[in-house]
Amino acid sequence: MSNFDAIIRAAKGSAEPRSKESNLPEPTKSVKSVLDSAQSVRVLDDILDRETNTRELKQSHVEALAESISVLGLLEPLVLDSRNRLLAGAHRLAAIKVLRNQNAPAYEKLFLSNLIPVQVLPFDAEEEPDRALQVEIAENEHRRDYTPAEVRALANRLRSAGYVDQPGRPTKGTKALRPALKVIMGKSLRTVQRYLNEEQTQKPRQDVMVSEQKILHQALKKLQAWESMSDSGTLSPKRQVLSKQLPKLIKLVEEVISEIESQSSKP
Repeated sequence: MSNFDAIIRAAKGSAEPRSKESNLPEPTKSVKSVLDSAQSVRVLDDILDRETNTRELKQSHVEALAESISVLGLLEPLVLDSRNRLLAGAHRLAAIKVLRNQNAPAYEKLFLSNLIPVQVLPFDAEEEPDRALQVEIAENEHRRDYTPAEVRALANRLRSAGYVDQPGRPTKGTKALRPALKVIMGKSLRTVQRYLNEEQTQKPRQDVMVSEQKILHQALKKLQAWESMSDSGTLSPKRQVLSKQLPKLIKLVEEVISEIESQSSKP
Protein backbone atom coordinates (compact mmCIF):
# COMPACT_ATOMS: atom_id res chain seq x y z
CA MET A 1 0.00 0.00 0.00
CA SER A 2 1.42 3.41 -0.98
CA ASN A 3 1.44 6.32 1.42
CA PHE A 4 -1.32 8.05 -0.54
CA ASP A 5 -3.45 4.90 -0.51
CA ALA A 6 -3.06 4.80 3.26
CA ILE A 7 -3.96 8.48 3.55
CA ILE A 8 -7.05 8.02 1.40
CA ARG A 9 -8.12 5.06 3.49
CA ALA A 10 -7.65 7.02 6.70
CA ALA A 11 -9.45 10.06 5.28
CA LYS A 12 -12.53 8.13 4.21
CA GLY A 13 -12.51 5.74 7.13
CA SER A 14 -11.51 2.09 7.19
CA ALA A 15 -13.32 -0.28 4.87
CA GLU A 16 -13.08 -2.95 7.59
CA PRO A 17 -16.26 -3.70 9.57
CA ARG A 18 -16.46 -1.42 12.61
CA SER A 19 -16.74 -2.78 16.09
CA LYS A 20 -19.48 -1.54 18.37
CA GLU A 21 -16.85 0.12 20.56
CA SER A 22 -15.48 2.19 17.69
CA ASN A 23 -16.46 5.85 17.78
CA LEU A 24 -14.80 6.77 14.48
CA PRO A 25 -17.08 8.73 12.15
CA GLU A 26 -18.50 6.97 9.13
CA PRO A 27 -16.95 8.04 5.82
CA THR A 28 -18.88 10.75 4.04
CA LYS A 29 -16.80 11.00 0.85
CA SER A 30 -16.02 8.49 -1.85
CA VAL A 31 -12.48 7.62 -2.85
CA LYS A 32 -12.98 9.43 -6.15
CA SER A 33 -14.05 12.67 -4.50
CA VAL A 34 -11.00 12.53 -2.25
CA LEU A 35 -8.72 12.00 -5.20
CA ASP A 36 -10.36 14.80 -7.15
CA SER A 37 -9.81 17.28 -4.33
CA ALA A 38 -6.31 16.11 -3.43
CA GLN A 39 -4.04 17.60 -6.07
CA SER A 40 -3.52 21.29 -5.50
CA VAL A 41 -1.14 24.05 -4.38
CA ARG A 42 -1.28 26.52 -1.49
CA VAL A 43 0.61 29.71 -0.65
CA LEU A 44 3.17 28.79 2.01
CA ASP A 45 1.96 31.32 4.60
CA ASP A 46 -1.62 30.12 4.18
CA ILE A 47 -0.70 26.63 5.44
CA LEU A 48 -1.63 26.38 9.12
CA ASP A 49 -0.03 24.21 11.78
CA ARG A 50 -2.26 21.88 13.75
CA GLU A 51 -2.64 22.62 17.44
CA THR A 52 -1.61 19.05 18.23
CA ASN A 53 1.08 17.09 16.42
CA THR A 54 2.14 13.61 17.49
CA ARG A 55 5.68 13.98 16.12
CA GLU A 56 8.22 16.31 17.64
CA LEU A 57 10.33 18.08 15.04
CA LYS A 58 14.01 17.14 14.88
CA GLN A 59 16.13 20.09 13.84
CA SER A 60 18.78 17.90 12.21
CA HIS A 61 16.05 16.19 10.19
CA VAL A 62 14.61 19.55 9.13
CA GLU A 63 18.00 20.87 8.02
CA ALA A 64 18.79 17.70 6.08
CA LEU A 65 15.42 17.89 4.34
CA ALA A 66 15.96 21.55 3.47
CA GLU A 67 19.28 20.63 1.84
CA SER A 68 17.75 17.76 -0.12
CA ILE A 69 14.74 19.82 -1.22
CA SER A 70 17.09 22.48 -2.59
CA VAL A 71 18.61 19.80 -4.83
CA LEU A 72 15.73 17.43 -5.57
CA GLY A 73 12.63 19.54 -5.02
CA LEU A 74 9.69 18.47 -2.87
CA LEU A 75 9.31 14.75 -3.61
CA GLU A 76 6.21 14.26 -1.46
CA PRO A 77 3.51 16.98 -1.19
CA LEU A 78 2.17 18.19 2.14
CA VAL A 79 -1.21 16.87 3.26
CA LEU A 80 -3.82 19.40 4.43
CA ASP A 81 -7.40 19.38 5.67
CA SER A 82 -10.17 21.40 4.05
CA ARG A 83 -9.16 24.54 6.03
CA ASN A 84 -5.48 24.37 5.09
CA ARG A 85 -4.38 22.86 8.39
CA LEU A 86 -1.38 20.56 8.12
CA LEU A 87 -2.26 16.88 8.53
CA ALA A 88 1.05 15.31 7.50
CA GLY A 89 4.45 16.63 6.49
CA ALA A 90 5.53 18.78 9.46
CA HIS A 91 9.23 18.20 8.82
CA ARG A 92 8.79 19.02 5.14
CA LEU A 93 6.90 22.21 5.95
CA ALA A 94 9.59 23.31 8.42
CA ALA A 95 12.29 22.46 5.87
CA ILE A 96 10.57 24.57 3.19
CA LYS A 97 10.52 27.53 5.58
CA VAL A 98 14.20 27.01 6.39
CA LEU A 99 14.94 26.94 2.68
CA ARG A 100 13.04 30.20 2.16
CA ASN A 101 15.01 31.89 4.92
CA GLN A 102 18.44 30.49 4.15
CA ASN A 103 18.49 29.86 0.41
CA ALA A 104 16.06 32.26 -1.23
CA PRO A 105 17.26 31.67 -4.84
CA ALA A 106 16.65 27.91 -4.58
CA TYR A 107 13.31 28.45 -2.85
CA GLU A 108 12.08 30.92 -5.49
CA LYS A 109 13.15 28.58 -8.29
CA LEU A 110 11.32 25.62 -6.79
CA PHE A 111 8.21 27.35 -5.44
CA LEU A 112 7.12 30.09 -7.81
CA SER A 113 4.86 32.67 -6.18
CA ASN A 114 5.28 30.82 -2.85
CA LEU A 115 3.03 28.00 -4.12
CA ILE A 116 3.59 24.67 -2.38
CA PRO A 117 2.34 21.30 -3.77
CA VAL A 118 -0.26 19.82 -1.43
CA GLN A 119 -2.88 17.09 -1.17
CA VAL A 120 -6.12 18.40 0.31
CA LEU A 121 -8.44 15.98 2.10
CA PRO A 122 -12.11 16.98 2.44
CA PHE A 123 -12.65 17.19 6.19
CA ASP A 124 -11.97 19.61 9.04
CA ALA A 125 -9.25 18.38 11.43
CA GLU A 126 -10.74 20.28 14.40
CA GLU A 127 -14.16 18.73 13.88
CA GLU A 128 -12.74 15.24 13.27
CA PRO A 129 -9.49 14.99 15.25
CA ASP A 130 -9.54 11.18 15.28
CA ARG A 131 -9.59 11.08 11.49
CA ALA A 132 -6.80 13.67 11.34
CA LEU A 133 -4.73 11.45 13.61
CA GLN A 134 -5.38 8.47 11.34
CA VAL A 135 -4.08 10.43 8.36
CA GLU A 136 -0.96 11.52 10.22
CA ILE A 137 -0.18 7.98 11.36
CA ALA A 138 -0.89 6.53 7.92
CA GLU A 139 1.42 9.03 6.24
CA ASN A 140 4.21 8.38 8.73
CA GLU A 141 3.93 4.60 8.56
CA HIS A 142 3.42 4.23 4.82
CA ARG A 143 6.14 6.38 3.31
CA ARG A 144 6.70 5.99 -0.39
CA ASP A 145 8.80 2.88 -1.00
CA TYR A 146 11.52 4.00 -3.42
CA THR A 147 12.87 1.37 -5.77
CA PRO A 148 16.64 0.72 -5.88
CA ALA A 149 16.77 2.40 -9.29
CA GLU A 150 15.04 5.52 -7.91
CA VAL A 151 17.43 5.61 -4.96
CA ARG A 152 20.42 5.38 -7.28
CA ALA A 153 19.02 8.22 -9.39
CA LEU A 154 18.51 10.36 -6.27
CA ALA A 155 22.04 9.50 -5.09
CA ASN A 156 23.52 10.59 -8.42
CA ARG A 157 21.70 13.93 -8.27
CA LEU A 158 22.90 14.50 -4.72
CA ARG A 159 26.48 13.60 -5.69
CA SER A 160 26.36 16.14 -8.50
CA ALA A 161 25.36 18.74 -5.89
CA GLY A 162 28.39 17.97 -3.72
CA TYR A 163 27.16 15.16 -1.46
CA VAL A 164 29.86 12.64 -0.55
CA ASP A 165 29.49 8.94 0.20
CA GLN A 166 32.19 8.16 2.75
CA PRO A 167 32.47 5.56 5.51
CA GLY A 168 32.34 6.53 9.17
CA ARG A 169 31.23 9.79 10.73
CA PRO A 170 31.14 12.66 8.19
CA THR A 171 33.65 15.45 8.77
CA LYS A 172 32.41 18.91 9.67
CA GLY A 173 31.09 20.80 6.68
CA THR A 174 30.73 17.64 4.57
CA LYS A 175 27.36 16.90 3.01
CA ALA A 176 27.00 13.18 3.65
CA LEU A 177 25.09 11.17 1.07
CA ARG A 178 23.77 8.27 3.12
CA PRO A 179 22.21 10.31 5.95
CA ALA A 180 20.53 12.52 3.34
CA LEU A 181 19.03 9.50 1.59
CA LYS A 182 17.94 8.12 4.98
CA VAL A 183 15.92 11.29 5.62
CA ILE A 184 14.43 11.33 2.13
CA MET A 185 13.49 7.64 2.07
CA GLY A 186 12.44 7.27 5.69
CA LYS A 187 14.51 4.07 5.79
CA SER A 188 17.37 2.87 7.97
CA LEU A 189 20.99 3.54 7.07
CA ARG A 190 21.37 -0.21 6.57
CA THR A 191 18.68 -0.19 3.88
CA VAL A 192 20.23 2.85 2.22
CA GLN A 193 23.62 1.14 2.24
CA ARG A 194 22.13 -2.02 0.73
CA TYR A 195 20.71 0.00 -2.18
CA LEU A 196 24.04 1.76 -2.70
CA ASN A 197 25.88 -1.57 -2.55
CA GLU A 198 23.66 -2.82 -5.36
CA GLU A 199 24.74 0.24 -7.31
CA GLN A 200 28.41 -0.56 -6.69
CA THR A 201 28.04 -4.18 -7.83
CA GLN A 202 26.61 -2.97 -11.14
CA LYS A 203 29.30 -0.39 -11.84
CA PRO A 204 32.32 -2.75 -11.99
CA ARG A 205 30.61 -4.91 -14.61
CA GLN A 206 29.81 -1.83 -16.69
CA ASP A 207 33.40 -0.63 -16.35
CA VAL A 208 34.69 -4.04 -17.50
CA MET A 209 32.43 -3.92 -20.54
CA VAL A 210 33.65 -0.43 -21.45
CA SER A 211 37.30 -1.51 -21.14
CA GLU A 212 36.66 -4.67 -23.16
CA GLN A 213 34.94 -2.66 -25.86
CA LYS A 214 37.85 -0.21 -26.05
CA ILE A 215 40.44 -2.99 -26.37
CA LEU A 216 38.42 -4.76 -29.05
CA HIS A 217 38.13 -1.54 -31.07
CA GLN A 218 41.90 -1.15 -30.90
CA ALA A 219 42.41 -4.78 -31.91
CA LEU A 220 39.97 -4.41 -34.79
CA LYS A 221 41.87 -1.43 -36.21
CA LYS A 222 45.17 -3.30 -36.02
CA LEU A 223 43.73 -6.42 -37.62
CA GLN A 224 42.24 -4.37 -40.43
CA ALA A 225 45.55 -2.56 -40.91
CA TRP A 226 47.50 -5.83 -41.03
CA GLU A 227 44.99 -7.28 -43.47
CA SER A 228 45.51 -4.36 -45.86
CA MET A 229 49.31 -4.65 -45.59
CA SER A 230 49.66 -8.42 -45.93
CA ASP A 231 50.84 -9.85 -49.26
CA SER A 232 50.29 -13.56 -49.48
CA GLY A 233 53.16 -13.93 -51.94
CA THR A 234 55.76 -12.79 -49.41
CA LEU A 235 54.31 -14.42 -46.28
CA SER A 236 55.55 -17.52 -44.57
CA PRO A 237 53.19 -20.56 -44.56
CA LYS A 238 51.96 -19.88 -41.04
CA ARG A 239 51.37 -16.19 -41.76
CA GLN A 240 49.49 -17.14 -44.92
CA VAL A 241 47.17 -19.36 -42.85
CA LEU A 242 46.60 -16.47 -40.44
CA SER A 243 46.00 -14.06 -43.33
CA LYS A 244 43.27 -16.32 -44.69
CA GLN A 245 41.57 -16.39 -41.29
CA LEU A 246 41.63 -12.60 -40.87
CA PRO A 247 38.25 -11.85 -42.53
CA LYS A 248 36.49 -14.33 -40.21
CA LEU A 249 38.38 -13.01 -37.19
CA ILE A 250 37.58 -9.38 -38.04
CA LYS A 251 33.89 -10.23 -38.50
CA LEU A 252 33.82 -12.02 -35.14
CA VAL A 253 35.42 -9.05 -33.35
CA GLU A 254 32.89 -6.71 -34.96
CA GLU A 255 30.01 -8.92 -33.78
CA VAL A 256 31.35 -8.99 -30.21
CA ILE A 257 31.71 -5.19 -30.20
CA SER A 258 28.12 -4.86 -31.41
CA GLU A 259 26.96 -7.23 -28.67
CA ILE A 260 28.74 -5.24 -25.95
CA GLU A 261 27.30 -1.95 -27.25
CA SER A 262 23.80 -3.44 -27.19
CA GLN A 263 24.21 -4.68 -23.60
CA SER A 264 25.69 -1.42 -22.30
CA SER A 265 22.80 0.59 -23.73
CA LYS A 266 20.26 -1.33 -21.63
CA PRO A 267 19.15 0.39 -18.35
